[in-house]
Amino acid sequence: MRAPAATAGMADAPPAPAPRRRIGGGAGGERAVLGLAGVATLVLLVELLPRTGVVDARFLPPFSEMLGALVERLGTSEFWVALSDTLVTWAIGLTIAMVAGIVLGIVIGSVDVLREATASTIEFLRPIPSVALIPLAVLLYGTGREATLLLVVYASFWQVIVQVLYGVQDVDPVARDTARSYRFSAWTQARTLIWPTALPYIVTGFRLAATVALILTVTGELIIGTPGIGRLLSVAQSSGAVASMYALVLVTGLLGVAVNLAARALERRILRWHPSVRRETAS
Repeated sequence: MRAPAATAGMADAPPAPAPRRRIGGGAGGERAVLGLAGVATLVLLVELLPRTGVVDARFLPPFSEMLGALVERLGTSEFWVALSDTLVTWAIGLTIAMVAGIVLGIVIGSVDVLREATASTIEFLRPIPSVALIPLAVLLYGTGREATLLLVVYASFWQVIVQVLYGVQDVDPVARDTARSYRFSAWTQARTLIWPTALPYIVTGFRLAATVALILTVTGELIIGTPGIGRLLSVAQSSGAVASMYALVLVTGLLGVAVNLAARALERRILRWHPSVRRETAS
């Protein structure tokens, strides 16, 4: 007979407070810690392998020597001029690719005849490696910046236009028919209908193109001899400055990380209204 009383007492007790949900959770912090641990492990291996004789130090010097060579490079004006040349070439090529890819992607994607007529051409040209154009680039522009720009623009352009075409195809057919029934101009449709729908795809294309543009910039400087970090790397390799060569490789890696982080930050800022970005921010 006392069981109901106990049940009643439990019913009268205040409910236990719900556990507070952590905003910005620890998953991101755990990933950062694991990433740093991985980098530290790699640095330790690069330091120990040559010193223990597992790897010949003539071909892979210890990380401390690479770091010393990097510090020495940072103290020269030649390095900063080369870095600025690389960034300028990268920025110009990426800008040209973005503008051309967005404009042509919206125009081609909005016109059914153009989309059908160019589909096979795009699928044929897109897989061609940009490095295959190096002889043509050198023939046309020598070792100037224009030669590397040709490679950068060609490789980056396809990353952008393909994403834009996907974005234009994702426009709601009902909304498109409604805009046509109200006789919206092509500019009004592009500004109020196509652009908001295609913007997430455009940002994705920008993030992909930014990385590809950096790769092709350094590749052009390394092979063609255009002024920049890549040419410094080639000179260091040919002169036997192995530690300096690896130091410049580290610089290119850090540039890649910086470009990727900047692109991700821009993506989160531009698409802060998009559900995918909201989920990423809330997790």
